[in-house]
Amino acid sequence: MAHIGVLKVLESESIPIDLIVGTSIGALVGGAYASGLGPYQLEKKTEEFLKSSTFQESALRAIREIQASRKLGLAQKIQAFFKNRLFLAQAMFKAGILQGEDFEAMIEFFLPDINIEETRLPFRAVASDLVTGEAVVISGGSLRRAVMASCAVPGAVPPMADGGMLLTDGGVTHLVPTVEARQEGAEFVVAVSVIGDLYSKEEISSAMDIYVRATNITSFHLEKCLLEEADVVIRPDVGNLHWTDFTAAKHLASEGEKATTEKVHLIRKALPLSGRWRSFRPLRHKPAGRGINGEIKTQA
Repeated sequence: MAHIGVLKVLESESIPIDLIVGTSIGALVGGAYASGLGPYQLEKKTEEFLKSSTFQESALRAIREIQASRKLGLAQKIQAFFKNRLFLAQAMFKAGILQGEDFEAMIEFFLPDINIEETRLPFRAVASDLVTGEAVVISGGSLRRAVMASCAVPGAVPPMADGGMLLTDGGVTHLVPTVEARQEGAEFVVAVSVIGDLYSKEEISSAMDIYVRATNITSFHLEKCLLEEADVVIRPDVGNLHWTDFTAAKHLASEGEKATTEKVHLIRKALPLSGRWRSFRPLRHKPAGRGINGEIKTQA
């Protein structure tokens, strides 16, 4: 929702976008926008999804209930306890807590069944290969499958097998794909960071609390390095919300708009005197990109 708020302002300010490179949820929003879905349409579809049976009956909602169980009453805590044990058992023997079919249904709700080559704007999705440990830029093939790979949160969503690769969330390697945007030919990069605050008021007591907190700290500092590659950084105030907390959707869209409005003047400084945006110039000699079905895709 914060990403959608960013797109609202960029559109209202008539700032053209020549290339979108997305990681994780940024790939979902970016892919939908690149395929022709406007920010207001995206906002409406998000509201529809949160009310749909696809979301209401999914493990996404159950995971959120477990995450918030500390604030519940005794009976609710007991219920969350057993749900927690069930998901823990699933995590021990399955590749992800969420069913692949449920996750695929969510992706299909937002994205058309087209190839990346058919998007209205040039689009790239960034995933991470669990085999090599490297980032993978997906530049061809099915848009839905590319975004599914980029959004496959480790432990929650099963990784996607593709040829000899095992693709998972792009945030494992690159939380914000500024480096990939440069490699794809972008001369001026506007990065959007939706990572939470580093400081946390949450109680840190269990082994899982410590592990999650340590991972969040690592992610924050990794992202800080990647953001140095951007010309302008937009950082909506998302607080310390858990990634499954969709209750603050409207608020987060407003935060995205607010953070972007504050940076519009910096983006406009990059405009040439003619008032035209710098044109997107793909590199003439760059490494081949990869299609989601394993084939190599060369870039124009």
